[in-house]
Amino acid sequence: MPKRIGIFGGTFDPVHIGHLRSALEVADMMALDELRLIPSARPPHRGAPQVAAPDRLTMVALAVADLAPLCVDDRELKRDKPSYSIDTLESLRAELAGDDQLFLILGWDAFCGLPSWHRWDELLQHCHILVLQRPDADSEAPETLRNLLAARSISDPLTLEGPGGQISFIWQTPLAVSATQIRTLLASGKSVRFLVPDAVLTYIHAHGLYRASN
Repeated sequence: MPKRIGIFGGTFDPVHIGHLRSALEVADMMALDELRLIPSARPPHRGAPQVAAPDRLTMVALAVADLAPLCVDDRELKRDKPSYSIDTLESLRAELAGDDQLFLILGWDAFCGLPSWHRWDELLQHCHILVLQRPDADSEAPETLRNLLAARSISDPLTLEGPGGQISFIWQTPLAVSATQIRTLLASGKSVRFLVPDAVLTYIHAHGLYRASN
């Protein structure tokens, strides 16, 4: 049977329950064999992460320990260049069987920004794209994506076939938590208990991360 592997990238600065709950819901719904959380080293479309890559990687590893099929993948942190998704997909494809399915998981905002991504028009050669969309989100895609959606969109993500090439949407009501909110609370000395896994919180405190002086 072909493997079904999801990839979910981000700075994870820090990883929090919103990331993990979304990932688990997708993994369960899509019956994924693996869902790899891939911390980015130098994201091309945003500022540098506040915390160093080894700390962010360790926090994700702690967060997904004993939480199969979630796991951590450090390949983007091993590259001495910006974290381009096309490079990650090509790297993964080289390790997989030809009929294994890859699912790139993106939030709605990230999906709408695809035309600014490096070699974005090649992504679907390597994977399917699953877009996480809120029921209350503005669902109007930018004009540059409308032809692509018309040609490649599948209404039911459970019917995606083959190793890649199609786009589908998964409706979620995400938890109202953000990494920015968590960093702000920590910098002001306030508790973030229950916003991040306990093991991640212990690591943050043990290493003095996100303090106002950092």
